[in-house]
Amino acid sequence: MMIQKEIVIIGGGFAGVHLALRLSNNKAFHITLVDRNNYNFFPPLLYQVATGFLEASNICYPFRKLFQNKKNISFRMGEFQKLVQDEQKVFFSTCELSYDYLVFATGTETNFFGLENVKKNAIPMKNVNDALNMRNRYLQRLEQATVTPDANERKKLLNMVVAGGGPTGVEVSGLLAEMKRNTLLKDYPELATAGVESSIYLVDAGAALLAPMSPQSQTDTYKALEEMGVIIKLHTHVKDYNNDMVYFDTGETIETKTLIWAAGVTSQTFEGLAVECYGRGKRLIVDAYNKIQGTKNIYAIGDTCLQTTYKGFPNGHPQVAQVAIQQGKNLAANFARSTDEKEWKVFVYDDKGSMAIIGRNKAVADIPKPKLHFKGFIAWFMWVFVHLISLIDYRNRIKTLFNWMIAYFTKDQSLRMIIRPAKES
Repeated sequence: MMIQKEIVIIGGGFAGVHLALRLSNNKAFHITLVDRNNYNFFPPLLYQVATGFLEASNICYPFRKLFQNKKNISFRMGEFQKLVQDEQKVFFSTCELSYDYLVFATGTETNFFGLENVKKNAIPMKNVNDALNMRNRYLQRLEQATVTPDANERKKLLNMVVAGGGPTGVEVSGLLAEMKRNTLLKDYPELATAGVESSIYLVDAGAALLAPMSPQSQTDTYKALEEMGVIIKLHTHVKDYNNDMVYFDTGETIETKTLIWAAGVTSQTFEGLAVECYGRGKRLIVDAYNKIQGTKNIYAIGDTCLQTTYKGFPNGHPQVAQVAIQQGKNLAANFARSTDEKEWKVFVYDDKGSMAIIGRNKAVADIPKPKLHFKGFIAWFMWVFVHLISLIDYRNRIKTLFNWMIAYFTKDQSLRMIIRPAKES
């Protein structure tokens, strides 16, 4: 009887799930995937949950449902606590597991760059809890604005500042601008007579929006957002956020009760891994096969790893979904090769391009092979298609398409509900 090798995967994002599913029919392995949540979610659409255009269930799927009928995959819910390499054991808040191979696929967390007031008062955009929190706070601000008699207080409630000019920041700003134009005055007619003009600010420390994309995409995005009424401030760092005031290194300030933080991410550190394992941004340094340096059977894939072995990406791969998916699949194939004592294949990233949506019929897309740039409706349609097929289950795709069709034809959506979970006793 074959003795199965135990693979423990920490993290159920793009990388971890694709690694597990690729080995789901391989009897040589038993896989245990551990995550702090009991569901996988689709990060590129978090902002649509945050603004009430999608429900959380549209972009989430339970792990136990996903792994039904996968006899060699188990799921455990828990938080990582420590790793003991000599014993080949990893400890979680709910259990301890032994492994033959251990894989970190933990992704990243919000980077507040040491700004404690920003961490305390801003709204991050990194997980489903963040998105639901933003939706509740945003809708509460609107409700408060309809009843406050103080014009200055109303302006603070309605002003929105988005920090970070990457895809998340651009997409949040664009959707907020569209809501302001098409839906808010219909839902909140009191604001039409209040005589207060709200503003949406998009702030970034760099010289351009969507820095990793082509200059054409950067220019097109800037122009489109300006036309939609978004006030863009480049070369501008957030220094502090306190008492409803955002402070910038330029000396400027903006009064607002809502600072949405999409300005950066960082990886985590793990007890049991040496300091030498970490590189820039706390990312785990790995070789061409995604094995963490200084270890014999511990791997890292996706956003949490730093792989500099390929000359095309000397500073590491971009922290995007396609890298995570491809690294998960490549590592799965290498694990399978090990059972036949075949030579492992190094990871080579196939860049399929990048895209960002700005608003209705407005998007940008860069395709590297051949080198092409798209904007407007064509890029918007490409974005919709790619994100639909990337959702993990057909139910999510159908529900999301249905909601998008309603939003497209009505320029509106009916999911703007404030739902507060009861506090645990």
